[in-house]
Amino acid sequence: MRLVICAAFAASISSPLLAQAQPTANALPSPEEVANRNTVTLAVGGAFVPDYEGSDDYRLIPAAAIRGKVNGISFTTRGTYLYVDVIPGNAKVDFDAGPIIGARFSTRRHIDDDVVKLLPNRKTTFEAGAFAGVSFHGVTNPYDSLGVRLDVVHGLGSGRGWTNFSPNVEFSTPVSRTTYISASLGAEWAANKYADYYFSISPADSLRTGGVLPPFNADGGLKDWKAGLLINQSITGDLLHGLSIFGTGQYSHLMGDFRRSPIVSQRGSASQWLGAAGLAYTW
Repeated sequence: MRLVICAAFAASISSPLLAQAQPTANALPSPEEVANRNTVTLAVGGAFVPDYEGSDDYRLIPAAAIRGKVNGISFTTRGTYLYVDVIPGNAKVDFDAGPIIGARFSTRRHIDDDVVKLLPNRKTTFEAGAFAGVSFHGVTNPYDSLGVRLDVVHGLGSGRGWTNFSPNVEFSTPVSRTTYISASLGAEWAANKYADYYFSISPADSLRTGGVLPPFNADGGLKDWKAGLLINQSITGDLLHGLSIFGTGQYSHLMGDFRRSPIVSQRGSASQWLGAAGLAYTW
């Protein structure tokens, strides 16, 4: 989970379609020319993230991401997940769809809480699925974008065959030729199997903690809602090419049984903060 969120922000720091400037006296490519460019952005940085989903302990970890567009096919990493948009488009209204593949690394192997670390570790879970959405360009200026997207991922592996749904809304725009901002809202609906795997406490688990964590049977539903903000600043003169720096933050709040789980209500916090910063280079 730590890598999933922090690298997701790193991935969006310099969108090939959006990281443009308002028209100035200098000749700038049109929005259509920008949309048809082949481009790749690599980002690296560090992130301050919770030890586990629902923890109130934080740690610093590395993050990396890639994003680009080649011959009309867009690709991006959002955390440890790769998205490939297989529908080319550069119109005012674009439809987006394609496959998702990635992994959850919520293994509980690197946490500070002396009680939660007594619980059994969790295995890395690979997930595959798809996304679909629509993007509206030129809402407030020729280079901005307002997008809505639904992600659906299915857990792979014995006992982890859950299916989770995540609706998202994102607005991105340049505020100058060198500064770009993006704001997002999202939520996730998680299945019963997911809730049970990561948030339930079995009687045997309770005994492992000496009864400090009581037995708890977590049911699925709305897992959380989240809001994020990202700022990207070119340091070589132009967001279209070269080196830039980024900073981002996100607040999320766990809901339902995810918030009531003892690993959250007794040992952690339903309020989750994430922050990341680093460097990116666009070709």
